[in-house]
Amino acid sequence: MDKKHAGGITRREFAKASALASFAVLSAKPSAAQSKEALKIGLIGCGGRGSDAVKNNLSGNDNVKIVALADVFEDRLQSARKNMEKRSGNLKVKVDIKDDHCFVGLDAYKKILETDVDIIIHATPPYARPMHIMAAVQAGKHVFTEKPIATDAPGVRMFVDAVNLAKEKKLSFVTGTQRRHQKSYMDTIKQIHDGVLGELLYARAYWNGTLPFAHERQPEWKSDLEYRLRNWYNQIWTCGDNIVEQHIHNLDVCNWAMKAHPIKVVASGGRAWKPKEEKYGNIWDNFSCDFEYANGAHMFSFSRQWNDSKIDVWEEVVGTKGKSNCRDMAKDEKSEMEQEHIDLVKSITGETPYLNTGIETAESTLTAIMGRMAAYTGQEITWEQAWNDNEKLVPDDLDWNKPYPLGPIPVPGKKA
Repeated sequence: MDKKHAGGITRREFAKASALASFAVLSAKPSAAQSKEALKIGLIGCGGRGSDAVKNNLSGNDNVKIVALADVFEDRLQSARKNMEKRSGNLKVKVDIKDDHCFVGLDAYKKILETDVDIIIHATPPYARPMHIMAAVQAGKHVFTEKPIATDAPGVRMFVDAVNLAKEKKLSFVTGTQRRHQKSYMDTIKQIHDGVLGELLYARAYWNGTLPFAHERQPEWKSDLEYRLRNWYNQIWTCGDNIVEQHIHNLDVCNWAMKAHPIKVVASGGRAWKPKEEKYGNIWDNFSCDFEYANGAHMFSFSRQWNDSKIDVWEEVVGTKGKSNCRDMAKDEKSEMEQEHIDLVKSITGETPYLNTGIETAESTLTAIMGRMAAYTGQEITWEQAWNDNEKLVPDDLDWNKPYPLGPIPVPGKKA
């Protein structure tokens, strides 16, 4: 019998939801405000990715404007606001941020949700995503959220509950797996699903790149928590490790091509070059995984963050009739980074069918977490073990005055 978690969804229900098409026509009609008035955007997480996501939305749509900002840190919010207000031409007229719509602090996300924004763009570090997205959906907001959607299995389950609640409320919901909005990928994978490659035998997924950043602790960063959040890419609980934070894109493409998630995985990895300094945190710098699907096909996954080394970021699937890099059977026509926001807005206004891409991104996030679990423990991990795992990486409460020491570097065979 499938186990249920607190939200009430079983593993079987999760898999069933994952198999459903993302596009579903709902009977609800868009309101007059949605159809004619500019949709108001609020940004949670004012770093570079959040600011770029706002730009992508404003560039791709006519009937939108950015009106509210929220961030844990004042300097990040003010920097983002300044850059947005410096926009020129068509983008400038879509920026209307007032002082009373700028919110700072650990509870800033709650305050922005009390405003009349229609769309939340969420781009904080991944640790906050399940809690913030659930709150956004409960507040009745349409959502664009970056990936991954959690750093642990309890977070994935909370996110799935939020996705299903959004469906019940008919709130449009798009995630930052932009390849699913990219014409070359979309058309190629449709042909793969139509059988052009025959039966799929295996896939390969690569994200081998450099370390995004690692910050020394600065004197003005007074608390442990501030340092952890400003250096967020280098702690497991804040980013999920590189296999979760970055490699999810490639894993998502392979799951999409396979029309399934893996059922088990064995993996290895470690820290090949990082010294044991606090700025490098406790994440690893390389993972190698062998995922197996229910039909016996395998996905070989490689992700690493090594400077001055060969960069590989791509996917490949191989079938009985040939192989593909999942984007070689069509040409792109528009930026996928804009297209995902165009698709969101058109879903909200009713120009296209209702769109909710949350389940497949939750599934791909859990695929990455499953690979991390297998590498950290040195054990084979099944989908059921990953889905039902109760290890909660994110602290229950965040407080500037509490200590948040760096956790140990995982060692296979010693990590439960």
